[in-house]
This record gives sequence, C-alpha cells and structure tokens, in this order.
Amino acid sequence: MVVAIDGPAGTGKSTVAHKVAEDLGLVYLNSGSFYRALTLALLDAGIKLDDNAQVMDFVKKQTLDYVNARLILNGKDVDDLLHQDKVDANVSKVSSIVDLRHFVNERMREIVKSLSIICEGRDMTTVVFPNAEHKFYLDASIDVQAKRRFDQGVSNLSLEEIKAAIIKRDEMDKNKAEGSLKKAPDALYIDTSDLTINQVCGIIESNINAKGL
Repeated sequence: MVVAIDGPAGTGKSTVAHKVAEDLGLVYLNSGSFYRALTLALLDAGIKLDDNAQVMDFVKKQTLDYVNARLILNGKDVDDLLHQDKVDANVSKVSSIVDLRHFVNERMREIVKSLSIICEGRDMTTVVFPNAEHKFYLDASIDVQAKRRFDQGVSNLSLEEIKAAIIKRDEMDKNKAEGSLKKAPDALYIDTSDLTINQVCGIIESNINAKGL
C-alpha cells in the first residue's frame, strides 16, 4: 500500500508523514531526502549544476539507500546534513533536471516494491506513485510556511529571508518541466495553517481507515 502526500515546504508534510507512519505501522519515505543528498554530493564534489551531462555522469555513480527513514549516500548516513542553507538554495535546481528525476523515481520505486509506505514530496501523487491508494495535498499560508521552517532552527537565514526563499523555490517547483508541484485531481486537499499536527494526522488517518488499509 502507498499513502502519498504532496505540498510546498512548511506545510507539515514530514512531521505528519512520520506520525501517521508510526500510528499505522507504515514505512516513512521522504523523497526530498534523495534530491537533497544528491545536491549535497554535487556541491561537495564541485560539479557545475548547470552542466546536465556532468551532473548525470556523477549522479549515476552514486548509491542511494533508505534505512530506518534515513538517507544513506554511498554507505554513509547523511540525513543530518540535508537541510544546510547551501542545499536549500540549490535543491530545486538539481531536482528540476528531468533525467535526474527519472533516476531518483526509479530508485524510490525499487525501495518500496515490497513495503507498505507513506511518502511525501512534491510529485508523489502525480508522477512517482500516480496509482497510490491514498493521496493527500497539504497546503498552508506563506507566512505559516516560513515560520515553521524558521522554528526548525536548521537555517541561518532570517524569517523574511526564509519566506523569500520558499516563495522562490515553490515558484520554480510549480514550473518544472517534469514533476512540478500541483494537486492531483483525486488528492484530498488539507489547509494546515490553523491545524495542529495531531488534527492533520487525524484527518488523514480517518480518511485512510474509511477507505481501508
């Protein structure tokens, strides 16, 4: 079984997916971690991000695994390094490369073949798992998105700088040639701006239980 959640940054996708996974006994899969890990590797290796051929030559040599909801890159756990400002600033550009998206999507599909999972990202419901049994789209006002990201304490940017960065990134994500951020027609829309994490999880879990695990 696949439960797929999409939506922009700061809407609570990761936190909600983690809790629902625990409550329902599902494996949590964070698609963004795959793109962030490759972005980190590319930056550390000094690869020019606007040279698609060079990027893909490098990416195809990388090994991505997912163990206990943590991203393993070439045998090393890099999960705690994935929300650095340099990664935030470049992940949308990296993830907009169509061939790279194909590479990541295939890896994710391989990982989940024998699992019941809950995954979250920006195109889980539309591209990666279009036949998912359960689909949700989380949203929130831009002010709420920025405040939530600021409160995570993983960025050195000011609240206003984070807000500007989220607006820029979401605009890029909505205009990607492939895997753009959009709501699937059959996804349940949830505005999380004025809801607690428990309330959002309750809505999702009730919907899943109503349809059947």
